Amino acid sequence: MNESRLTFYTNPQSRGRIVRWMLEETGTPYETVVLDYGTSMKAPDYLAINPMGKVPAIRHGHVVVTETAAICAYLADAFPSAGLAPAPGNPLRGSYYRWFFFGAGPLEAALSNHALGFVVPTEREPMMGYGNYSLTLDVLEGALSGGDYLLGPHFTAADVYLGSHVAWGLKFGTLEKRPAFENYWARLKIRPALVRADQMDDALLPGKPQTH
Repeated sequence: MNESRLTFYTNPQSRGRIVRWMLEETGTPYETVVLDYGTSMKAPDYLAINPMGKVPAIRHGHVVVTETAAICAYLADAFPSAGLAPAPGNPLRGSYYRWFFFGAGPLEAALSNHALGFVVPTEREPMMGYGNYSLTLDVLEGALSGGDYLLGPHFTAADVYLGSHVAWGLKFGTLEKRPAFENYWARLKIRPALVRADQMDDALLPGKPQTH
């Protein structure tokens, strides 16, 4: 197997769009394999890559990575020349990890439960990783009010991941339209890598004419 070959498993109607954006930010070549829900995504060949039968996933040489946040973090470290993560030993590395996993943990859980209409009973808040929806949004607002990006002037893979949650939350109404959220997304959505990624995924949507 080619030690450097990078294969991206996705569907244009999935969180794979986040990884596509991340891949475009790295500037590294990759092969795209589009899988269908309920068929190729559940086939034995793909289940050997991700037993969850879900996308996205990547194979980089002999390394397989699943889970969107993990993929983004892995790619940032695998391609350091893209400058998408503070180097080990950089004091900003702590904040980078903090907001990456805040997005993957408390924020995603809070937004998902809110979308489902689930409100955490007050007496149960201590057992929840995010406490309650309002608290989580207040913390997010604070994180996005101190500069252009999560690490101030430094755009990182954490912005790709957490910014995608902000975008989807604003679009589908699971996130309040606070100025800090809207301004943050306005800065992210014009990034050339995201524009390219969206164009590529939109072209793969059902009913779109395919070009070769």
